[in-house]
Amino acid sequence: MTTVGLISPGAMGASVGAAAAHTGTTVVWASTGRSLSTRERARESGLQDCGTLQNLVATCEIILSVCPPHNAPDVADEVAAFGFSGIYLDANAIAPDVTREIGSTMTRRGARFVDGGIIGGPAWKAESGTQLYLSGKDAWVIADIFEDSNLHTSVISEHIGAASALKMTFAAYTKGSTALLSAILAVAEKEGVRAHLERQWGDEFTRITHQRVTTNTAKAWRFEGEMREIAATFSGAGLPGDFHEAAAQIFADLSKFKDRDETPGIEEVIAALLKPSS
Repeated sequence: MTTVGLISPGAMGASVGAAAAHTGTTVVWASTGRSLSTRERARESGLQDCGTLQNLVATCEIILSVCPPHNAPDVADEVAAFGFSGIYLDANAIAPDVTREIGSTMTRRGARFVDGGIIGGPAWKAESGTQLYLSGKDAWVIADIFEDSNLHTSVISEHIGAASALKMTFAAYTKGSTALLSAILAVAEKEGVRAHLERQWGDEFTRITHQRVTTNTAKAWRFEGEMREIAATFSGAGLPGDFHEAAAQIFADLSKFKDRDETPGIEEVIAALLKPSS
């Protein structure tokens, strides 16, 4: 039976690991240096602890990397340094050029590489519709792991970078426009015209905007890095990346809400943008 290693069981990663384990695949993770909450999440997801990353590399034929975007290159380097020769899936929100660099590193050191892009929230339920897009010559091997699981898969190309490009362009609008709406509300508040703007928007659009802006504050710390990867994606295509660099700053200013138990109100969110913490 195939043994799959997961890096790492955060909110999204744990659901990916659980989806693989649900199909009967043995899924392991490395607990060394991880928090108590991460350990508990991994246990509840049905993942087996193998202790260290070195043990994980030695044990697994396939490794799934689901981590914050800024960690993706270092994680891949560390896995490669332990001599991994199986299939490495990078399913992180990173620019296609970064994905190709990681893929080159992995294949040069003897591994096989698959590019992945996750669209949607954590895949705890099939009806959530979370989609893992895959590209690369070994993409079907990864797709087979999740057959009939809560995580839906689609192989879209043999070319490394395609899945990452799809993820980046999709999030460029969905998350980028959330940052734009957040900034618009803050500017309107600063200029004393927010009530008039929201009247022009209408009640339904205003309600949806407030909900969208406030509920995404809990993930703003993660979106910051993703926006910078999207900016790099645009720059790599010869287009300006400045808009998403600005979106990254908006999310950075909202990252203070990361560990809040309750969703902040719109007034508090606007205040955080107008008077960002140092």
